[in-house]
Amino acid sequence: MADLSIDFAGIKAPNPFWLASAPPTNTGYQVQNAFRAGWGGAVWKTLGQPIVNVSSRYGAMNYKNNRIAGLNNIELITDRSLEENLSEMKEVKQNFPNHALIASMMWETREEWHNCIKRCEEIGVDGFELNFGCPHGMCERGMGSAVGQNPDVAERITAWVKEAATKPVIVKLTPNITDITAAGLAAQRGGADAVSLINTINSVTNINLQTMSPNPSVDGLSTHGGYCGPAVKPIALNMVSELYNHPDFKLPISGIGGIETWGDAAEFFLMGASAVQVCTAVMHYGYRIVDEMKAGLSDYLEQNGMKTPTELTGIAARKLRRWEQLDLNYKIIAHIDPEKCIGCQLCYIACEDGAHQSIALQNHTRVPKIKEEHCVGCNLCSLVCPVDQCITMVQIPNGAGRLTWPEHPANPNRISHSALT
Repeated sequence: MADLSIDFAGIKAPNPFWLASAPPTNTGYQVQNAFRAGWGGAVWKTLGQPIVNVSSRYGAMNYKNNRIAGLNNIELITDRSLEENLSEMKEVKQNFPNHALIASMMWETREEWHNCIKRCEEIGVDGFELNFGCPHGMCERGMGSAVGQNPDVAERITAWVKEAATKPVIVKLTPNITDITAAGLAAQRGGADAVSLINTINSVTNINLQTMSPNPSVDGLSTHGGYCGPAVKPIALNMVSELYNHPDFKLPISGIGGIETWGDAAEFFLMGASAVQVCTAVMHYGYRIVDEMKAGLSDYLEQNGMKTPTELTGIAARKLRRWEQLDLNYKIIAHIDPEKCIGCQLCYIACEDGAHQSIALQNHTRVPKIKEEHCVGCNLCSLVCPVDQCITMVQIPNGAGRLTWPEHPANPNRISHSALT
């Protein structure tokens, strides 16, 4: 059986599945329930000056029959005093000494950061997460993403924290930035021990067509919020891999963004993460989803001859290249299995109207036919097909060697193969 325990930047936990700083980690009652359910760690809902929240606070994007493909929230950080939070955090750590308890925090002054760090270390937290990502409410006050979007400020505040902290410091990065590597490198220069990403994405999820008001509605008005859930996973995976692949970036990464299953978690590991955090899936389905996550990841590791999750870290990220480095002579075309085809002809519609007109209908059957001489191998047909493995992409050997854009005859700035080697 695989060993799921991790040492993330010096923080030990029984497994890599942590709760992200959010409503599921708002109280000691919740975090203790989560640890009993099997979560390996929890990042406490962000500590700071207590705020006042609005009602309502959430909006969602549903996709067809799927609820909460994406979740928008306009809830802020903790609305409880530092004393109340610390009292409950201390109890959690006493009852679950082997689980990772991370204090997320957001303050304005150096003195406030130092005071909170000292008090958190006194009650035994395992590390800190600096919230440089919240994109609503707090950024208007000069905190959250307002810090994360300014690398110089992020570096300076990280350095403030490292002046006082003896426990590992994780910097949580905002995705609302042009270049995620600039933010990650700033955290590294400031002395961070790790980073976590992504925080939520600035958004307005939908409009009520009856009232013509955005959701969530607060007495007919609304504001931009933070977007999370399954819909953000592709963005998060890309940003994790960008940091992992940067030649100057050396810190471990905690991956966040749309994780619902063990498979989602494995994808984050493969793209460069060494631990993961979950929020929206717990808000939707509850703490018990961690059972399937642990069992599934353990089985996957065993099937691939691996003993620990971090053996996965970066395998897929290292296969990413710039577009001009891809082989232009590599050729695949679609193949339809007539035994599996249900005759819905969605592949034909998609190809005819939205792609390359490389699928034909046939008079004697509802099974479409690939026009092999026209197929460019875009694989749209296999994506829209509702039957698994009905349409597969088959490589066509053409005898040509590898050819990239810098060498291609159509490139006006073409360079010779000898110059590349």
